[in-house]
Amino acid sequence: MGKSQETWNKKEREKRKQQKRKEKLEKKQQRKESAGENGKSLQDMMAYIDENGNISSTPPDPRKKITIKAEDILIGVPKQEDIRPEEKIRKGTVTFFNQDKGFGFIRDNKSQESVFVHANNSEDRLRENDKVSFETEMSQRGPMAVNVKLI
Repeated sequence: MGKSQETWNKKEREKRKQQKRKEKLEKKQQRKESAGENGKSLQDMMAYIDENGNISSTPPDPRKKITIKAEDILIGVPKQEDIRPEEKIRKGTVTFFNQDKGFGFIRDNKSQESVFVHANNSEDRLRENDKVSFETEMSQRGPMAVNVKLI
C-alpha cells in the first residue's frame, strides 16, 4: 500500500479556502438582507438645489424659476472698446530716474500707479520730479511708458 499524495498541509490549505468561500457567501447574504430592510427609495435619495444654490430635500418652487435665453449668455471676455487718442496720453511725475543706467519710474497722476520708463522712450533728458506726458504699452514685465515728453 502506497502513501497518499495528499499531505496534512495540503488538506489544511483546502479547508481554509473552503472556509473563506463560506464566510464570503455569508457576508454577501447579510448585505443583501440589510439592504432590503433599510434601503432607501429613489425619492428618498434625491437632493435638490434651491434658487440660492443650497442643497435641500424638497423640490424647488416652479413659480420661482427664471428662464434665460441662450443668446443672452456671454462666454469669454467682451471686446474692449477703442480708446480715443486723447485718453491714451497720461500725465505724471518722474519719481526716480538713474542717468547712468538710463531707466526710472513715472507716477501716473490719475491712477497713482508706477510705470517703468527707459531713456530710449523719451525725447527729452529726464530728471526726478519732472512733469511729463506719456503713453503706456504692455511689455514682458508690465506697463512701460513710451513717447515721454516734458510738460
